[in-house]
Parts: sequence; C-alpha cells; structure tokens
Amino acid sequence: MAVGRTKRPLREPVREAPGPKLKNYITPAGLQRLRDAHRFLMKRERPAVTKVVAWAASNGDRSENADYLYSKRRLRQIDSRIRFLSKRIDAAEVVDPAAPRPASAAERVFFGATVTYQDPDGQEHVVSIVGIDEVDVNRNYISWRSPLARALMKAGAGDRVVLHAPKKTEHLEVLDVEYVAIPMEPFREPPGAEAATNVLR
Repeated sequence: MAVGRTKRPLREPVREAPGPKLKNYITPAGLQRLRDAHRFLMKRERPAVTKVVAWAASNGDRSENADYLYSKRRLRQIDSRIRFLSKRIDAAEVVDPAAPRPASAAERVFFGATVTYQDPDGQEHVVSIVGIDEVDVNRNYISWRSPLARALMKAGAGDRVVLHAPKKTEHLEVLDVEYVAIPMEPFREPPGAEAATNVLR
C-alpha cells in the first residue's frame, strides 16, 4: 500500500527586508513645482473629471458610453500620478544650491553645483546638477544620478575625471565649480486639462 505523503503547511513567500529609502534630492524650486502639480490634480483636475464621470454615467449604458469610459480611464491616470507625486514629495531632501557652505564643499562638485568642464575635443560645457524630477536637457540640467554627474562628483577645478557612459569612455577636465540659484520652470496647467473646461462634454 502506497504511503501517502504528509502535507506540509504552506509557507509564506520569503520577503527581503526593505532596503534604505532612496532620498529624492531636489532644489526648493523643484519641490515647489511638484507641490503645485500635486495641488492642481487634487484640487482642480480630479474634481473636474469626477464631475464628468458622474454626468456621463447618467447618460445610460456605461459599457458603450465613450465619455464615461474615457473619463474613468483619465481618473485612474490622475490617481496614479497623484500617488507618484506624493511619494516624490514625501521622499524629498531639499538642497538649496545658493545656500552658504564651507569653503571646502563650495569648491567641489555636489548636488546643486553648476559645473564648467572641457571634453576631449577641447569644447567647454556647463551643466547644473539637479534632482531627477528637475532634469531639463534644454537648460543642461542633469540628474545627480546620471553617469556624467557621478563622474563629476567631488571633483574640483583642475581635476580630471573619467566618464563611463553606455557607449563610450571620455576623459574630462573640470574648469570651474560654483553654487548659484538654479531657476526652474514653474508648474503650468497642461493644455486640454478638464479643469480649464467649464462646459461638460
């Protein structure tokens, strides 16, 4: 007679202990922009879309109601964005580039620095090191977690650093390091926002 195997109690899946929370370094202006975007979604856009959902739901069969289906999808997108912004704001570690700092730190590249460097072809470039929510290629604002920022970190004027990019390796020379205010584009309501429309569909 076959001997039945004893059933073992189910075990909970092994969960790794959460690692250290990654800080969201950001400038004061960058944090204000996140807060303004969050406030706009919470106070204006979400209530406006909720009204459209209620109006569309009153128009009959929801399964074939394009206004209802679109507005429900838009509401899910808004809620997802609100959650994302909330997490970014909660994790914010504000660093003011223009704040006074010890001379030794003011001469080295850290978050908030505006750096002038020379590439292997002798061309000069100026970049400002900002938070990942503040990157702006048109203004040469680069993330502190980017390969270029990592290469420049802790370097001072006259130092040579090595940039390990995905497709190339370059030797750069740091020419100047300064800490000044880094202007940010303020939050603007996106075109086509429901909050800007007074008439329901």
